[in-house]
Amino acid sequence: MEINAGDTAWVLASAALVMLMTPGLAFFYGGMVRVKSVLNMMMMSFITIAVVTILWVVVGYSLTFAGDTGHVIGNFSEVGLQGLLDPKAVSGTTPTLAFVAFQLMFAIITPALISGAIADRATFRGWIAFVIGWTCLVYFPVAHSVWFLDKGNGGWIGDKLKAVDFAGGTAVHLNAGAAALALAIVLGKRVGWKKDPMRPHSLPLVLLGAGLLWFGWFGFNAGSALSAGTTASVTFVNTQVATAAAVIGWLIVERLTHGKATTLGMASGAVAGLVAITPSCGAVTPLGAIAVGVLAGAICAFAVSLKYKLGFDDSLDVVGVHFVGGLFGSLAIGLFGSAAAPSAVNGLFYGGGVTQLGRQALANVVVAIYSFSVAFILGKVIDKTIGFRLTEDDEVTGVDQVEHAETAYDYLSAAGLRGALAARPVAAPAPAAKDNDATEPTEKAEVDA
Repeated sequence: MEINAGDTAWVLASAALVMLMTPGLAFFYGGMVRVKSVLNMMMMSFITIAVVTILWVVVGYSLTFAGDTGHVIGNFSEVGLQGLLDPKAVSGTTPTLAFVAFQLMFAIITPALISGAIADRATFRGWIAFVIGWTCLVYFPVAHSVWFLDKGNGGWIGDKLKAVDFAGGTAVHLNAGAAALALAIVLGKRVGWKKDPMRPHSLPLVLLGAGLLWFGWFGFNAGSALSAGTTASVTFVNTQVATAAAVIGWLIVERLTHGKATTLGMASGAVAGLVAITPSCGAVTPLGAIAVGVLAGAICAFAVSLKYKLGFDDSLDVVGVHFVGGLFGSLAIGLFGSAAAPSAVNGLFYGGGVTQLGRQALANVVVAIYSFSVAFILGKVIDKTIGFRLTEDDEVTGVDQVEHAETAYDYLSAAGLRGALAARPVAAPAPAAKDNDATEPTEKAEVDA
């Protein structure tokens, strides 16, 4: 096929939008942790950008999209993006390198999502080692299995099983959520969990991050159409509709259970909706997207409380939002899928029976088990070798100081400024102005001001 300039522009712009999501995630997670951990939390996202970019160029793209080996992985034929600079290297209606750039951004944000589950207590070197290992062992083969389509000769999930994952509910969110649960178990609970207050230190940062994620997600979902046309338009509208509905669903649950609707709940509800509509945005109608969003917001709002009952410390609710939201969004295709939407599958409520629901369930169960198992083993190996969990003393001191020798806010300077202002001599009060010059301060008043 010939290269289409409009499609190429859309894919490259979408890649930039998805790239913005990882810094947005850094703000979202950074605002949710305590003040002594904010820099480390943001660094975990930013270092993922650096590490995964190199992995993707050297070997990742080739293992994900260069041919098929056993329906689970690619091959080494395009290592180092060999041959892809050729003007004849085309993917659909865009240069292959545009597709490479777009898919890179998905590879970056997926492991970054995991970091929220281990906030406050992971060594930076341990995190880097985990990102390298998990991305190579889990993300590349899962992404291949879901998205490498070759007329029945591609990945086992998308091409053989025919499970639908338009933009990453299985490959990204459930995949990351399962690994997050494994790491939360491996690293254990934070010091003082359930006893000490661990409230977000900056809700404005959380809302900023949520806003950037919402904005970037249009590239995530609509960009996955890989062309500027009807499919991109449908997925764009469904993304907006479901996210708005999820905010309402989450806030209703908050209001009923706690009596208040919170800003943190609003931000979390938006992310839950974005996660749930990701796999299904090409499979449902806008009315179906409302149903997906409302239910995702409500279900994830309940799910985040399960960690206290089950006893695992998922610091920033990665499991409750991404694992549960990704799973529900994928299963929702088997319920609300409509043949009128671009993915052209009918779910149970549209006369399609339970066939598609079964496909979705099987794909997600297998990916969840695989991702959890590899992450658990990898986390244990890293902890026993180079160290993954901070010592108790270092955790109490604060991971920012221990791992990066920095603090997010210079409280000493602020305290010094307050002291200087307190010690400043107080000027004598200005004489009261007369009635006829109330709007014109006297010379003395001007000096004092």
